[in-house]
Amino acid sequence: MTAAPARGSAPATRGGLFRHRDFRLLWTGHTVSAVGSNMTTVALPLVAVAVLDATTFQVAVLTAAAWLPWLLAGLPVGAWVDRVRRRPVMIAADLVAAALFVSVPLAALLGLLTVGHLLVVALGGGLARVFFETADQVYLPTLLRPDQVPEANARLHATQTASYLVGPGLAGVVAQLLGAVTAVALDALTFLLSALCLGRIRAVEGRPHRPAGTTSLRREIAAGLRFVARDPYLRVLTVFGAASNIGLIGYQAVLVVFLVRSAGLPAGLVGLLIGLASMGGVVGAALAARLARRLGTARAVLLAGALTGPPALLIPLTGPGARAAWLVGGGVLVSMGVAVGNVVKGSFRQTYTPHRLLGRVTVSMHLLNYGTIPLAALLAGALGAAWGPGGAIRVMTAWLALTPLILLAGPLRRRRDLPAAPAV
Repeated sequence: MTAAPARGSAPATRGGLFRHRDFRLLWTGHTVSAVGSNMTTVALPLVAVAVLDATTFQVAVLTAAAWLPWLLAGLPVGAWVDRVRRRPVMIAADLVAAALFVSVPLAALLGLLTVGHLLVVALGGGLARVFFETADQVYLPTLLRPDQVPEANARLHATQTASYLVGPGLAGVVAQLLGAVTAVALDALTFLLSALCLGRIRAVEGRPHRPAGTTSLRREIAAGLRFVARDPYLRVLTVFGAASNIGLIGYQAVLVVFLVRSAGLPAGLVGLLIGLASMGGVVGAALAARLARRLGTARAVLLAGALTGPPALLIPLTGPGARAAWLVGGGVLVSMGVAVGNVVKGSFRQTYTPHRLLGRVTVSMHLLNYGTIPLAALLAGALGAAWGPGGAIRVMTAWLALTPLILLAGPLRRRRDLPAAPAV
């Protein structure tokens, strides 16, 4: 699929992309939307726990519902977004998300809030996020010249990573000062601000068109899956990503319940500590390229796996007072490993995969990786219901600690750098 270039793309400007008005608006909208999405990861579970006294399994189901749309709708949404103008899709997604999240404080005010209501909000918000993020990735190249896209992607990735710190921390502070329901209301406001920024972009996006002879989506997906399954590097990275997501999302799905009920931490401090634990992702994103150059890309992936896995065992040690430092210490190392791995593996996939297959390979890997996320959340919820949130946290972090061994089963352990192209 191709899209006509935006007629509003600006010429080169002094001072970089922040002098580009339309990109500045896109970046602002992207940033506040990312902060809102990451506020949700803490705000909704806090409402469920603090206001509705939800069970561990119910809170885990909220996490699963937020990720389920990627598994059920990711592929058809991607195909549909290729056929329409993307900015209206992003604005509509923001407005739908705002309406969903503002319904939570309204229902609470009327005494009608239930766990089922939160579940619908989590599912609908997750679907809106699928539409927004898919359209966002395709929209950027229509707004800028090709030589501006790498710089733009670097800036967007940096602020996306920072939102993992700011979003949970902001949700926790607001929940502590004004209540968890107010944190969800502020979440709704971020989506309205994002829609306002996107609506002020002046560039006119050309209407996408489909070239003649386009193959069916099913055949394209099959070709991408075959390439991933047959390639020794992409195969091991995909299996590792799917397995590590089980541990990552599994412990995160019950983390709020564990910290509030088992560790005895106040709700506001929970969001702040989760935000601090995510700070390693900001550092990891900044260091990833340097580590890859100094150590080699294959060794950087192995290092990232080592940081992602064993340090997670520190998290179940969290408790009141000074023991809260275990969450921050373990979380910083885990989030740093995730960020380094994502940057190095993403760059490798883009340069290693034949260009004609890149989109399909990317979708295939994401489908397999994201497909484990709702299952992991449900598994953690079931473990929490049977053994308590502490037991679920210990099982999921132990699984995560073992997943780096998967990387040693492939050819990475014998190389300094990942290959530049597949073997003929």
